[in-house]
Amino acid sequence: MSIEASLSACEDTVRRNDPDRYLSALFAPAERRPLLFVLYAFNHEIARIGETVQEPIAAAIRFEWWHETLESARDGRPRSHVVAQGLAEMFARAGPPLELFEPLFTARAFDSGTQAFAHLADLEIYGDQTAGTIMRVAAHLLAEHPSGDALFRHAGTAFALTGILRALPYHAARARRFLPQALAGVSGPHPALAIGKIVERAHAHYAAAHTMSVARRIMPAVLTTALVPLYTRKLIEMGDAALRNPVDVPQYRRQWAMLGAAMRGRV
Repeated sequence: MSIEASLSACEDTVRRNDPDRYLSALFAPAERRPLLFVLYAFNHEIARIGETVQEPIAAAIRFEWWHETLESARDGRPRSHVVAQGLAEMFARAGPPLELFEPLFTARAFDSGTQAFAHLADLEIYGDQTAGTIMRVAAHLLAEHPSGDALFRHAGTAFALTGILRALPYHAARARRFLPQALAGVSGPHPALAIGKIVERAHAHYAAAHTMSVARRIMPAVLTTALVPLYTRKLIEMGDAALRNPVDVPQYRRQWAMLGAAMRGRV
């Protein structure tokens, strides 16, 4: 398969499975967008391991396969997979350090296990290691030496916490518990209260990120954070129903939120 076909396949994967990141990538310079689509397609592949593989040992093998795939792509020896071939192009054109990806693998190991988060702080760390890591790598693809790790930590955690709450019906169907054990007292008879606690932390991280000016070049890396107020408002409105029904916001409102953030230079 040609590199053009691989990049196109990655873009299609992101468009179908990660629409918010797809929309945010459209704000990037045209020559950088394919690299972002590759990164987000890779993120989708890593995330779906926990969604499709229930046995921890089998999941560990899949994670190791993708870890080795990253290394071989970095070395210009991509495996026969459209995302792997896209990764080779990403490394050739932007060269993000491999160590930037490590927290993502550490965090995603939770997804296929049976353990639960003990405290809300653990869930926040997970959010930084997942969405925050993807934002750090995306920023590197957009600017050779991006600065502002606090921005990525707060922006990524805010977006991840919101995403976790939006996915609660899906996780419940798979018997996965993302509400921390420390919130068990409020998540039992009144789960809306547990949701409210997590929404509070998402808002706190969003507020911290919102105070920081964002360099224009790396703005597309964090634009999804501008959607946090839209989603959390809907979550609060739905209350307990958010445990049973997906939470979504019309695309035009999401596009306007991102456009406003891009124009302000703040998420």
